[in-house]
Order: sequence, then C-alpha cells, then structure tokens
Amino acid sequence: MTARSLTLADVAVPRAGLLHNALLVAGASLVTAAAAQLAVPVPWSPVPLTGQTFAVLLSGAVLGARRAFLAQALYLAEGASGLPFFAGGAGGLAVFAGPTGGYLAAFPLAAAVTGALAERGLDRRFATMLAAMLAGSGAIFALGLAGLARFVPAEHLLASGLLPFLPGDLVKSALAAAAFPAAWRLAAPRDGGRA
Repeated sequence: MTARSLTLADVAVPRAGLLHNALLVAGASLVTAAAAQLAVPVPWSPVPLTGQTFAVLLSGAVLGARRAFLAQALYLAEGASGLPFFAGGAGGLAVFAGPTGGYLAAFPLAAAVTGALAERGLDRRFATMLAAMLAGSGAIFALGLAGLARFVPAEHLLASGLLPFLPGDLVKSALAAAAFPAAWRLAAPRDGGRA
C-alpha cells in the first residue's frame, strides 16, 4: 500500500480550502454530538451503548487523519464547554472525570488511526476497511477500559466496558466495510480512476 492523502471528502469536495475544511471538521463534530444522543443504558455498566463511536470512526474514514482528529478534538471541546453533546445530553468537564472519560479522551486518537489507515487505501476493500474500523475501536476500548478501571472492579471490567459493546462494534464495522468500497467504486470516475 502506498501512502496517499485522498479521502472520500477530498473526492466530494476537490481542492477544499480553509473554509471548506473548517466546515467539514465542524460538521463531523456535530454529527458525533447527534450520534451521542442515541444512547441505550446497559444495566450492569456505567457506560451506555451509543452511536457516538461509529460517528468517530466514520469521521476518520471520510475526512482522513488530520481533519478527523480536529473534528473529534472540537467535539470534546464543545462538550467540555457545557454544551449537551455527550451521551444522554451530558456536558461539562466533570464528564471526563467519570466512567466514560477514557472513552471520550480516545476519540481524537481513534479517528486519526482510522483516518490514517483510510488515507493508505484500506477503505477500498472490505477486509482492510473492517481492519481499519476495528483498529479505531481498539484505541477507544484501550483508553476507555483504562479510565473505567477506576470505577469498576478488575474482575468486572471486561463485562462492563468491553464485552457488551463488541457485537455492535462488529456489526457497525462490517457495515462500514461494505459501504466504503462501494462508495469508492461510485467515486472512481471523479477520482480519475484511482479508486
């Protein structure tokens, strides 16, 4: 695989200037905020199921590493400022000190990881796109579990912070893995045939 900087956003908005890039970053932060409102409590865990992580990883795949990192950093700043952008309409700095703080802190890193892999062409085939999505999820789970460990006994950590979320992550990753190669096939004429 050769390094490249072309993403689906670059094909959709060729030669994007500073304003276009700023709008893409802001838009991705707002999509993440909207996805966070799709929250389902998990009775045995302080961490809810949300659409948030899917939006984080999609921002990486669509925007690429740098813009996705900035989008998720902006999302965290918006929520930290008190806007009701986190799961269940929560906001404020106190959320970062709670059980979900580690997951939130991982969002910029996870978006950048997924974006960097997409920039190298891993978003063009099912298996490699699945791997890119799972790599981003791995970053979220690693930091999330590290933060959750302060609130949940070690023997219950995986049952509270990982296992309930794996089936949904696999389904979401598989959907993205199927959708992105199809999107690139549609984008191929605009991409000069490089897709």
